[in-house]
Amino acid sequence: MYHISCTMARLAAGAATLALCATAGAAQINLTVKVENLAPANSISFAPLHLGFNNGSFDAFNSGQAATSPIVSVAEGGSGSDWQPAFAAADPTATRGTIGGLLQPGESRSSSFLVDTMLNPFFTFAAMVVPSNDFFIGNDSPTGFRLFDAAGNLLLAAIDQKARDIWDAGSELFDPAAAAFVGNNDLRTPQNGVVSFNFAELAGFDGRTTGAGYVFTSGLAADSDVYRISFAVVPEPATSALMAGGLFAVGWLSRRRRGQPSASDVAPV
Repeated sequence: MYHISCTMARLAAGAATLALCATAGAAQINLTVKVENLAPANSISFAPLHLGFNNGSFDAFNSGQAATSPIVSVAEGGSGSDWQPAFAAADPTATRGTIGGLLQPGESRSSSFLVDTMLNPFFTFAAMVVPSNDFFIGNDSPTGFRLFDAAGNLLLAAIDQKARDIWDAGSELFDPAAAAFVGNNDLRTPQNGVVSFNFAELAGFDGRTTGAGYVFTSGLAADSDVYRISFAVVPEPATSALMAGGLFAVGWLSRRRRGQPSASDVAPV
């Protein structure tokens, strides 16, 4: 009985050790990214999220400075047509992508990415807020969100954005008739301002019918939750197989142990 117990413990420990070694030894992991619109019903929506796992060298914008073309391409229309190439030029080894589609209040979307945790420990993101002329969410500091430590462990489960975190690019004048989602986005008037926080101006769109058919009502206060980006590591198939094999062996030995008579059940000779 003692021998079987020791064997079970060794098998379980061996399976766990192999699984840990497989995880720790791989710099590349599969990571699922989920985005959620947490804004109130009939409030703001979001254009596709542009994202990158990177080394912290791509600085998309700076508070208090004029917006450059990369962030303007996100804030005015949401396409990111200059943001993505600028990111690739600044950090060629970054893993970049988008999580697409209009994200209305209450909606969520997910996508998975293969990430090298050693090369790209930081996370950068940007998405247009609609309706607006040039509002967006994004990280000012390129090293503001470190996802992985030196050993490749995930440091952040989620990034939450509140209304007070919404940026105004300062590149286009406020004009509901020319705003994306409620007006003609091709009618743009330069503002020549600087990037700054601004969510209060969104109330200026109240009562307008959006492109999705609902009548807009901002309903936002500074502490209102508006957006969440969450992260989850996808287990590697090899790791899952090792764990499953170890658990199967432990279960088999346990059943075998239960089927053997105890010392008290053995008839004396």
